[in-house]
Amino acid sequence: MAGRPVPDALLALKGVHTHIGRYHILQGVDLAVPRGELTMLLGRNGAGKTTALRTIIALWRASKGSIRFETNDIASWQTPAIADLGIAYVPESMGIFTRLTVRENLLLAARRGPPDETRLEWIFRFFAPMKKFWHLPAGLLSGGQKQMLAISRAMVEPRKLVLIDEPTKGLAPAIINNLIEALTELKNTGTTVLMVEQNFHAARSLGDSVAVMDAGRIVHSGRMADLAEDKALQNHLLGLSLESHQ
Repeated sequence: MAGRPVPDALLALKGVHTHIGRYHILQGVDLAVPRGELTMLLGRNGAGKTTALRTIIALWRASKGSIRFETNDIASWQTPAIADLGIAYVPESMGIFTRLTVRENLLLAARRGPPDETRLEWIFRFFAPMKKFWHLPAGLLSGGQKQMLAISRAMVEPRKLVLIDEPTKGLAPAIINNLIEALTELKNTGTTVLMVEQNFHAARSLGDSVAVMDAGRIVHSGRMADLAEDKALQNHLLGLSLESHQ
């Protein structure tokens, strides 16, 4: 496995195993997420990427290993306590409340109380439909608008770490570009992001670091820019070049 020292990892998984029923999904994951960077988690379908995110946030329980966030080993913690540390999770399913309005969705996501107007206007700058449809039930939004809402929920107050699972899946290029701009701005605030992504343009544009999973393990870690330039390594790790997978 190619790797590099990570002297200031905000999040570090060591020897993490996760079983779901009789299936052994994560098989000794070692992963370091550098503080203040956006780390891409890549891999073939079924490699264990979503399971890794869900294990970090304790939606699925690690059966072995440590998950260290700052000074805490959170492997045995419950999801609400992990969220209280400043960790947000945006699932592939988006996780919004369809019967609640856009406003109510954002208020529920603000664990420290109602967001201030400055924060909301910052979100509206990237995702104008959130302001336009402020009082509309979230279930009436388009697919792209629902994804905007899901990202907005993670951005509604400062977080230390945001876990995001395939935010660009099924979205039009113009909406993907809006997401890239918003996530770049989020990263520039010092927020650390761990993101599963299949879109090459998004991965190359946003990623600082990269980790590649295969068969429940991390098989490569390094700089995203280096992987983006090495087509032979892409084919070796992913079975195809990134340009063909977007």
